[in-house]
Amino acid sequence: MKARQILDRFPAGNPRGSWPAEERAQQLREQGQPADVVMDLPSDSFLVVVPGGES
Repeated sequence: MKARQILDRFPAGNPRGSWPAEERAQQLREQGQPADVVMDLPSDSFLVVVPGGES
């Protein structure tokens, strides 16, 4: 698995679901960072991640 750096974390129980995480990832992409949103099942959170750093 590739190393990724976690930039933000949003609870999966948010009434808007993954939208806040997706919006944050989009902001980062507009700034030139290749951000993605992934689900972290153990913490029940959506994570905004970029390549590199520690996983």
